[in-house]
Amino acid sequence: MPKRAAENSLIGQFVVGGLRSVFTIPHDDPELLKAQYAAFVRQIPLLYIILVSNTWILSATYWQAAPLWLTLVCPLVLSIVCVTRVVQWWRRRHDAVEPGKAGAALSRTFVLSGLLAAAFSIWSIGLYPFGTGEMQAQIAFYMAITVIGCIFCLTHLRPAAFVVTAVVNTAFILFFAATGSHIFQAMALNVAMVSIAMLAILSVNYRDFTLLVRSRRELHVTQAQTQALSDENFRLANLDSLTNLPNRRSFFSALNQRVATACSGSPVMLGVLDLDGFKPINDTHGHATGDALLSMIADRLRSLCGNNGEIFRLGGDEFAILFRDSRASAVLDLGEAVCTALRQTFDLPNCTIRISGTLGLAAYPEMAGSGPELFERADYAMYRAKYGTGRGRPWFFGLEDEQAIRRSSIIEQAIRTGDLQTELYLVFQPIVDATTEKLLGFEALARWDNPDLGLVSPTEFIAIAERSGTMAAITPILLQKALDAAASWPETLRLSFNLSIADLATPAALSRVLGLIAAGRIATGRLDLEITETAILNDFRALLHAVQMLKQTGASISLDDFGTGYTSLRQVQELPLDRLKIDRSFVTGLDQSPASQKIVKLLASLCDDLGIHCLVEGVETAAELATVREIGCHQVQGFYFGRPMPEAALPSFIADWNGRAERAAG
Repeated sequence: MPKRAAENSLIGQFVVGGLRSVFTIPHDDPELLKAQYAAFVRQIPLLYIILVSNTWILSATYWQAAPLWLTLVCPLVLSIVCVTRVVQWWRRRHDAVEPGKAGAALSRTFVLSGLLAAAFSIWSIGLYPFGTGEMQAQIAFYMAITVIGCIFCLTHLRPAAFVVTAVVNTAFILFFAATGSHIFQAMALNVAMVSIAMLAILSVNYRDFTLLVRSRRELHVTQAQTQALSDENFRLANLDSLTNLPNRRSFFSALNQRVATACSGSPVMLGVLDLDGFKPINDTHGHATGDALLSMIADRLRSLCGNNGEIFRLGGDEFAILFRDSRASAVLDLGEAVCTALRQTFDLPNCTIRISGTLGLAAYPEMAGSGPELFERADYAMYRAKYGTGRGRPWFFGLEDEQAIRRSSIIEQAIRTGDLQTELYLVFQPIVDATTEKLLGFEALARWDNPDLGLVSPTEFIAIAERSGTMAAITPILLQKALDAAASWPETLRLSFNLSIADLATPAALSRVLGLIAAGRIATGRLDLEITETAILNDFRALLHAVQMLKQTGASISLDDFGTGYTSLRQVQELPLDRLKIDRSFVTGLDQSPASQKIVKLLASLCDDLGIHCLVEGVETAAELATVREIGCHQVQGFYFGRPMPEAALPSFIADWNGRAERAAG
């Protein structure tokens, strides 16, 4: 018995729970409430039209038979209630209803539907005693067809549909079953069966409606999540993770948009900023310190520019600034402030770093016709300032720069199309022992005489060839001519030859150089290969590998233009160098500049400590030579001993030099 009681209890709980779910408004589901409300608003007019029209048709049938209060007063009161409800719902049809208000409105409808169902049922049954058999049958038809119509109209409000059906059908079945008429009893049974079937269909439709609403909600949530993920991916794709600045992709998007939307007479001002000497910091202190420095620089730029410019990190140590002020003077002032701020020290946990930055500036549409062209102009201005006389300062792209770009394009085309084998030639400048003035050898210097351009400066055409990737067409020709020329010299004389960054950057380029050296007609021990300090700044590890390969041929390695860049002492120590060449900028007026003397003496001491030779370039006077000797440098080169000369002049120069040496010794 206890088991049977437990089962009965469970069944009772299941039935009660089922009935509760059928007759409950879903207040715990806001989206479903709003959907039910929206659907019900559209069906309210039809519901009340069915009720009012059917009521007055039935009233008209009993107009002569029933009392006036049944045929007029009651229908009128019920109609007023129905019309009032229709007006109320109609006014709220476009309102944005919150879930709470929707739930309250549906709850009122649920209660009112039961009351109206009871009122209409009582009224119609009240007419029954006053009618004939046919008129009484109309009452049965009225109640049956009206409840079916209401069920359809209340499809999306299942509790109201169930309560209306329960009230009307209960009254219908009980009343007509009690009449004793087999026809009315059969009609009651039919109505009950049809109502049950319709309620079953309504439940299925209501379930599908509920599932549709929830699936849309889940889809909306999924779409929202997808959109949020997409937005986050887009943000990350356009953000530099180290500095939290917009990245290169974001920059070009913003640049093109600014140019596209630029109003007439309102220029777009762009700055491209490159740090001076950042790579040696990475190499000396490590990438973690370099990353920390970049973050501090980004913070300093953000703080300085504020609302006056949008900062981007293009990659590495390169940044861009899209200025919001279109006045050149204001942009130049902010550029000066940026460069000044970067020269202030950066205090990191393990060291204090001093650095600078060079800023190239350009304006659209004055100096550029598109976003990419504006970037190229600003980048060119930065490059010119950085490797010219404006390092660490802002530089505006101007007409001279435009002319320089055009000339660079012409030179590049001439390199690509010219007869370089004929047009390229070498001149040679002597290298002398600083103490004994013994002739040690010659440095081969490139020259280019183009039929259309005339003599082109090597500084100009080599830089253009390196940027345009055409150096591979120049170095093999010059190196072959240098090796052939040195083959006719006395074996005591050495050949110095400058290698470009491009000659060391790729295995293919390095392989060409190694092949020419191996096939040369001079002993590799007589060959000095010079690399510039700027080559170290590109990729030190790749350069180290290339230098080691060159060293294996038996050639000596020199570091040219030392002191003009940012080579660290650790890098100098790691490279297998045989000689440092001190740049001529430290030598001009050396005898009258104590500061320059200290620098050159320091570099000479460094060479002694490393066990390598020290060569001073640009010696032009006897006083400068005397100072160099006093400092203790090993080798010298400059106009004092001889200007660069063609290959044909070398035999007589060598003979004259050796003759003077013999006479001096005798």
